[in-house]
Amino acid sequence: MAFLRCFGNKLRRGGVGDVRVYAERDKDDELNSKMITGATRYTSDELKRFTMNFSKSNLIACAGFSTVYLAKFPDSTLKAVKIMDSSSERLNRIYKQELDILVQIQHDNIVKLLDHCDDEEFGNMLVFEYVPNGTLHDKLHGNRGIIPWRNRMAVAFQLAQAIEYLHDKCPLQIAHGDIKSSNILLDNQFNCKLCDFGSAKMGFSSSVLPPTNRVILGSPGYTDPHYLRTGIVSKKNDIYSFGVIILELISGVEAFSSDSGERLISKAAPILNDVSKVAEMVDPCLDRNYALEEAKVMVTLAASCLSDFPSLRPSASEILETIRSRISSISFLFSADKKVLSIHQ
Repeated sequence: MAFLRCFGNKLRRGGVGDVRVYAERDKDDELNSKMITGATRYTSDELKRFTMNFSKSNLIACAGFSTVYLAKFPDSTLKAVKIMDSSSERLNRIYKQELDILVQIQHDNIVKLLDHCDDEEFGNMLVFEYVPNGTLHDKLHGNRGIIPWRNRMAVAFQLAQAIEYLHDKCPLQIAHGDIKSSNILLDNQFNCKLCDFGSAKMGFSSSVLPPTNRVILGSPGYTDPHYLRTGIVSKKNDIYSFGVIILELISGVEAFSSDSGERLISKAAPILNDVSKVAEMVDPCLDRNYALEEAKVMVTLAASCLSDFPSLRPSASEILETIRSRISSISFLFSADKKVLSIHQ
């Protein structure tokens, strides 16, 4: 089974070069530990115990080269332990990149890193806050109740806040590189938290990085076609993915059908060109419990995010201004007595 991959891989040892690598890793770990506020530095044995020996019953998710387990800590708090495959130099590089980014960022709509642990037997581990309501993908497509309209609009707004922070408000200038509904976690109040920075790129002094011949970033249905054609990494790649998320929130349709190979953006093309038909694409589960004019605004916004020309796509700040000024459904987010959002069962 896929999740067993995380346990069967051990780092090679014995060479002079290995001693240097471990010395550098220890130095990096010491630096990263200091950058994680209040980090306790749990051992792999402790994390194993807190997850009931990485029990299947504690398994939260398994995808690609990582597995996530629910862990109950001695103070009874719940956290998520992400174990990353460390069987190759590339996978170790991905881990280090994600760690380097996570220890330096902090935002309410980005999942919070609490600790990390490198282990030869089990792999590289990241300890995160536990976000209990699953992913946006599961909520939209997993028969787990109906997400009300205002909740969908709130998720779009909060996701845009996270993207704005990454692009323009943190010193690292980060492009996430894999924004999709399964990388958006939801807490008990239905606030969204962006996760998984394994594909992220940082150091944008301008809007783009040079073309790359490395592994293609992103996920089917969400990846910017301009990036696929040119290999150029840009903040605008994330804006394209955000446009797909808008369509997914409005329609309740998956971004990519693994059965038919059809992309949501292809299905939505007629609506993107004529917003007067937007009612035809609104999630039927909502019945008439949505704001038609807001749907038109959001589809128009999605169309601009999905432009074939990256330079014509809005910035995250411009997206936020549009939603804040024209989507009244999110007004509750700014009230002093903000109430818990709920899902209709």
